[in-house]
Amino acid sequence: MNQEIGTRAAPRTGRERLRAFLDQRWVTNLVLGVILANALVLGAETMVHGEAFEVLQNIDHVMLGFFVLELLLRLIAYGWRFFRDPWNVFDLLVVGVAVLPATESLSALRALRVLRVLRVISAVPALRRVVDGLLRAVPGMGAVGALLVLVMYVSAVIATGLFGKTSPEYFGSLWTSLFTLFQAMTGEAWPDIARSVMETHPAAWIFFVLYILVVSFAVLNLFIAVIVNGMEEISEEERKDDEQKDERLDALAEQNREILVELRALRAKLDENDGAAA
Repeated sequence: MNQEIGTRAAPRTGRERLRAFLDQRWVTNLVLGVILANALVLGAETMVHGEAFEVLQNIDHVMLGFFVLELLLRLIAYGWRFFRDPWNVFDLLVVGVAVLPATESLSALRALRVLRVLRVISAVPALRRVVDGLLRAVPGMGAVGALLVLVMYVSAVIATGLFGKTSPEYFGSLWTSLFTLFQAMTGEAWPDIARSVMETHPAAWIFFVLYILVVSFAVLNLFIAVIVNGMEEISEEERKDDEQKDERLDALAEQNREILVELRALRAKLDENDGAAA
């Protein structure tokens, strides 16, 4: 019994202590605060010049060093398991872009250092859930997008055949019609386009009204429905995970109670043996 207790009380390894340190709330909040401060610094660099710009650049370099150190500590703490988490890989890529040498050929990539601000997504669980919901909805969004392209293509062929000769600036070719219908789908100036066509084709309003109803009010809303469904799936999985954790905690508590009862019974028996021996 004493051997088992000693084994359970064995000190944690260095990696375990480092993981526990990095997972503390104040460390997470510190990283989030530096990310937000770095976003302000990068924005301020676009508005100042001269000495102030150099000061902001130095601050940016210090913050970059902080991010590199934080990632190195996480890599040491988790080892190869670090790469199993997609968010860790995302953070590594975002910070890695900023570490690239400032050569002329890589100047465009250096401009992408503002992507470090996106690390706030991995630092805030609520934002991670939103992104996970979007990624979960990608297959459904692909199907809805294919439906949207199909509807737009059919509509463009019909519009080119009906209005191409009288309104070539809007429907003179298939590609022009597709662009015009895309513009109408966004709700940008489609009444002006419809009225221009209706000067020659009074019944053209039927086409435009049906197109707006199908594309803007039906197909586009399917994107929202698919995303909401993805978010609900994420929430349901988290709820199930919480229930499983509660069940495991209850089972562990019950096991501890059983162990405590056995220890008390063993102590009572030892006391009886001591009393009998006396």
